[in-house]
Amino acid sequence: MMNLKYILLLVTILCLSNSYCQPKKDKPNVLIIYTDDHRYSGVHTLGGANVQTPNIDALAKDGVAFENTYLMGAFTGATCVASRAMLLTGTNLFQLQGAGHNIPIENKTIGETLKNEGYNTHIIGKWHQDGNSLKRSFNSGDKIMGKGVYLVDQFRMPFYDWDKAGEFKPKDAYLLIYDANGKIVKKAISKDEKRGPTATEKNGPHTSEVFANEASKYFKNYKSKKPFFMYLAFHAPHDPRQAPQEYKNKYNVDKIELPPSYMTQHPFDNGHMFLRDEELAPWPRTPQIAKQELADYYAIITHLDAQIGKVIAALKESGQYKNTLIVFSGDSGLAVGNHGLMGKQNVYDEDGIHVPLLFSGNLIKNKGARFKAFSYIHDIFPTICNFTNTTIPNSVSGKSLLPIITNEKAEVRNYTYHAYKQFQRAYRKGDFKLIEYVRAKDINKKDGEFVAGSRVTQLFKVTTDPWETQDLSFFPEYKNLLTQMRSEMKIKAEELGDKKENVNGEKYDFWDYY
Repeated sequence: MMNLKYILLLVTILCLSNSYCQPKKDKPNVLIIYTDDHRYSGVHTLGGANVQTPNIDALAKDGVAFENTYLMGAFTGATCVASRAMLLTGTNLFQLQGAGHNIPIENKTIGETLKNEGYNTHIIGKWHQDGNSLKRSFNSGDKIMGKGVYLVDQFRMPFYDWDKAGEFKPKDAYLLIYDANGKIVKKAISKDEKRGPTATEKNGPHTSEVFANEASKYFKNYKSKKPFFMYLAFHAPHDPRQAPQEYKNKYNVDKIELPPSYMTQHPFDNGHMFLRDEELAPWPRTPQIAKQELADYYAIITHLDAQIGKVIAALKESGQYKNTLIVFSGDSGLAVGNHGLMGKQNVYDEDGIHVPLLFSGNLIKNKGARFKAFSYIHDIFPTICNFTNTTIPNSVSGKSLLPIITNEKAEVRNYTYHAYKQFQRAYRKGDFKLIEYVRAKDINKKDGEFVAGSRVTQLFKVTTDPWETQDLSFFPEYKNLLTQMRSEMKIKAEELGDKKENVNGEKYDFWDYY
């Protein structure tokens, strides 16, 4: 009898200390929906702009939203390269290998991490990194894009079927078109295929439709008892800003409201004024031009939103929704006329670095909550690890946002720091944001070495001026604050390792010109 008491006591202690007696819960599925060039104000419920996003709004209502999530920056004009590398590895900008095209083997990816935890990992859509990291991250995939063949057309997008070897040879890419009976069929890419947005919804399915359809089919056919991790990487609303006519009709160009930061031309050379994004519209950016670009941007976002709605509906119909964490985020901001710019090669909030971030679904309890805590895109990886009770790899430097979601902490960061190549740096703390620009050397194949940029300082009170329209840097009452923030920015740069030696292939250093 005494032995039985001891056994019961031992069992009780084990239950209390190690949770051995608690039923083992199934790991939740994870769905990341990652959109391209989708700024924070490109979601109606977040920014209040006149863009229609009912399905993304529903995700926010059924989850939590982070109001101050940012891209840390990039060392390439294709900022989505760095953005995706940071999302996938959970590392900061200065820990990437160069611009982020290649993910070193020592940097564990989120797909690789969850695959090792027993997840079936699946990718659909855009991939901007090397083939080896793609291969080791996923068990399977559908309609891969972005691997070397690109026609700049949402209705004529080259796709690849899943390649277990990770090679994705250009000869294996194909288009999807409608045949004479309206059926979607594969078409080989001819050598004389024209680049540029020349197709419409009459020629073939839009990229957003293709990716949404593949995700829906995956959920419908999923029979495994293992949890899944899906990385659903849309190309929209990246240019070309094409949408089916039905969605273009939703936006009357003449009635489009331009944001407070609209300008006909940026007031100074920021270092990269003539990249491809900036060549999408002529100078000056007249109100009519800006309104047309914004109308097209809203139209492709609303079409994208409809496809996301189809994905969530399919997830619910499959019965998987109740045990799926849904993460929605954009990879960068986009100017579309703000400050006279069109692209995202800058460190203004809406124009370049401010992105939406939602954690949604049945597993989120405090639905509708909004958090002002600072966060980065590379904080998503460790947050998912915490949520799924997965060990965070040592290579990850991002910070989990789960303590904020569960109301255990108000913040995990008290500042953000941003860099764009050797030309721009930004530091945000509290209500204020400092941006510093330099005139520096640059190089390209066409012009060789040249000098670009301007030595300019800007200071914004972002909490009352979110569109960054009023520069406070030269007002006497902000002199001490400006001095303090400049000093702190330099300290943070050193702590983060912001120097060219930490960015493989980078020839010039911002701090040599500051």
